[in-house]
Amino acid sequence: MAQQDSVITETFNKEKARLRNFIRKSVPNTGDAEDILQDVFYEFVSAYRLPEPLEQVGAWLYQVARNRIIDRFRKQKQEVNLDHDEDEDSLWLESILSIEHETPATLYEKKQLVEQVVAALNQLPVEQRQVFIAHELDGKSFKQIAAETDVSINTLLARKRYAVSFLREQLQPSY
Repeated sequence: MAQQDSVITETFNKEKARLRNFIRKSVPNTGDAEDILQDVFYEFVSAYRLPEPLEQVGAWLYQVARNRIIDRFRKQKQEVNLDHDEDEDSLWLESILSIEHETPATLYEKKQLVEQVVAALNQLPVEQRQVFIAHELDGKSFKQIAAETDVSINTLLARKRYAVSFLREQLQPSY
């Protein structure tokens, strides 16, 4: 048992930083990333103490981390609909600007992000910008926008998809 604890501790110390960085690339919230990291190592401790040994522990840890990240996004998706590209009622901008815990630092970061969003919006083609603003900021459904503009819903969906892809690319360093 002492040898198992030693191996577990050694693995934890060896993999912790790299695994945390791997998780942080997919999970922007530090608290959520730490929760996932703890879940991964909890599962590692549980699995390591089973009679059958784990093979390729590093690969196993990363696979568990991927699964936990996916689980976290699924849970969030159920709580707030975050299917950005296909669901006409999703609000992508709202999801990236939401703040879990408001502090002066997070409010400042949100203000900076809003300024970056405005600058990126101004770079979009007019049609994409109009659809994005109507849906994200004005809260209109694609059906309403289609009726007002006499443009098909599929065209509006495509324009919004292009806009969101462009904005994600522009905002990736900040988000």
